[in-house]
Amino acid sequence: MNCIIIDDENNNIENLQNILATWCPQVNVVATAGTVAEAKVAIESHRPDLLFLDIQLHNESGFDLLKTLKTIDFEVVFVTAYDQYGIQAVKFSALDYLLKPISIPELQQAIAKAANKMANKQQNLNVENLLRFIQNSPKEAPKIALPTLQETRYVKVNEIVRCEAANNYTNFILQNGDEVLVCKTLKEFTELLKPYQFYRPHQSHLVNFHYVKSLLKEDGGTLLLEDKSKILSLDKTSRALKKRFKRLANQSLFYHLFN
Repeated sequence: MNCIIIDDENNNIENLQNILATWCPQVNVVATAGTVAEAKVAIESHRPDLLFLDIQLHNESGFDLLKTLKTIDFEVVFVTAYDQYGIQAVKFSALDYLLKPISIPELQQAIAKAANKMANKQQNLNVENLLRFIQNSPKEAPKIALPTLQETRYVKVNEIVRCEAANNYTNFILQNGDEVLVCKTLKEFTELLKPYQFYRPHQSHLVNFHYVKSLLKEDGGTLLLEDKSKILSLDKTSRALKKRFKRLANQSLFYHLFN
């Protein structure tokens, strides 16, 4: 597996090279780069299987590099020193990332996943989804990548009615009635979808505010959704649930539901 390491600090490049040589002998580092311009030349010259890409590159970013490429037929593992806005975009597109200092088991896992994806080398749709996410206007609903056992499905967040925990899986119920079972826990999606008016009223459920039809008084507070499903809230009283909704929701959109 031929790879290129792109990082604006030489010591980070050397550290990753040493780790790969010791713990991941199946990976061959064919080039390194410290800027977007250098990286583009290296990619066009070597046609790598895998890119280790730092998100922040001086005054540019790894995303800037990806935007300049006509074809992305390699896998990408992002590397960053801290969890930042860019990581949200990466998670939305079901791409792998490593936080510095790099964990050897996490690195090995990312490489194994990349090797599996490379079996049928083709245009990297997850990276394309990432770039759409970065370029989206605030008014547009981004798409989230939902990896299942058979495929990766790309769904607009405003088409998700609710999510339901199923052990270590999450079942997404969509507006058109489709259900998508994803190989990740509900916890992983809770923070990711929170900026898009999703609320977790119960440990097993994550609900899109936009599909809340009414608040029922039964069982101390139950949400009735547009698809006629009912979600019990763990808040002890409907009054407490109302307060929580008013605090978290956009009141201009949902005021009529709770008054």
